[in-house]
Amino acid sequence: MTLNPNALREKRPLEKQASFSNRDGLPEEKRQKSLAGVIFEAVKMDSMQKLCTSLEPFLRKVVGEEVERALSKFPSSKLGLKASPPKKIPGPNDKMLRLQFRNKLALPLFTGSKVEGEQGSSIHVVLQDAATGQVVTTGPEASAKLDIVVLEGDFSVDDEDDWTQDEFENHVVKEREGKRPLLTGEAHLTLKEGVGALGELTFTDNSSWIRSRKFRLGVRMSGASSEVLRIREAKTESFTVKDHRGELYKKHYPPALTDEVWRLDKIGKDGAFHKRLNQNGIQSVEDFLRMVVMDPQKLRNVLGNGMSNKMWEGTVEHAKTCVLSGKLHVYYADERHNIGVIFNNIFQLMGLIADGQYVSADSLSDSEKVYVDKLVKVAYENWERVVEYDGEALAVPKPHMLRGLDAHTEDPVPGRQSSRQQQQQQGLLGNQQQRPGSAGNLGRYSSYMP
Repeated sequence: MTLNPNALREKRPLEKQASFSNRDGLPEEKRQKSLAGVIFEAVKMDSMQKLCTSLEPFLRKVVGEEVERALSKFPSSKLGLKASPPKKIPGPNDKMLRLQFRNKLALPLFTGSKVEGEQGSSIHVVLQDAATGQVVTTGPEASAKLDIVVLEGDFSVDDEDDWTQDEFENHVVKEREGKRPLLTGEAHLTLKEGVGALGELTFTDNSSWIRSRKFRLGVRMSGASSEVLRIREAKTESFTVKDHRGELYKKHYPPALTDEVWRLDKIGKDGAFHKRLNQNGIQSVEDFLRMVVMDPQKLRNVLGNGMSNKMWEGTVEHAKTCVLSGKLHVYYADERHNIGVIFNNIFQLMGLIADGQYVSADSLSDSEKVYVDKLVKVAYENWERVVEYDGEALAVPKPHMLRGLDAHTEDPVPGRQSSRQQQQQQGLLGNQQQRPGSAGNLGRYSSYMP
């Protein structure tokens, strides 16, 4: 094919006449074609992205099945690897799962002592849906096997944030060279419906030798399970593990009535507060609580200005967590045992006994409360004459006269009639063995007076 030179000459003037009004120097016609091409490409890319998104779950499944099928053709011995299914990669519609400690550890911790939850409870781990916080109770993950490990205390990523498996593993702490395993006992557990409880665990070494001087407990999926599905690990708050010799000075939570008084918060063994309390006859936690009830200001003065108000409040609150023994004491206003007041074992008023019937402190009339307040003060001044109530019978004290009161008055409370019929009509008294507020049931009342 030959070109006509004349035709070319005729076309060149037309090219020169094309508009170059646009800023990029292109003719208007070409600029419009270029813009249309860009729009077309954009629409095409958007469609392609949507197509890829819709195909992603299908392609992931196909690839996983093909890889599994290919690996199954080769014996694991030839590959030199343990046969295992391919690791699942969470897709956009998959739940993100995480492990979480449900309760906190009881602190402080000592070597050789059992790791427990607060108030001596078991430590529980749960499997949660990270998006909702709900416990996952169904599916194979809800029955997964877990490992308990020790972590560095400086692994400080917030629980609501995420971390990688490598980050978690890099903070796992092993025992020192030549030492026993750092954590002994039941280092594995199995979830049941998404919940598991840690068994007997004990630290064999203190935490003073690592960088942060603190440990954390961590929980992760066991080896085989972790290869199938990624579930975020759990970790506790950081804590110090002290040598077991420090347990000799450990505070008790809650304290026992028979504990020495230095077991209470803010009172150090053989310290100034401890010595002052002992010098004033306060040896045990029970002694401390009795003084809190009988004369808190005197107790406050014994401790002195060295104990701030905040420290005082903390010590008293700690003492009040003590579990009472349930023992009861009675103090009679007269030698005929017609009127008496009932106390618990820390001298807290429980109620009044009149003609063998019990009236709780809350049920007393205003006039009765005035009398009972006076009687309580007399009882505190004559505590050696208070007798223990054994639940069935009351020991008979020696006859004596009460200071400021007529001990021979049968009915010293103004306004109270001595007949049981009137008392029963008021709904205050009844048979001790039938009424829930009877003297035999006073052990139920364990609240503390302010």
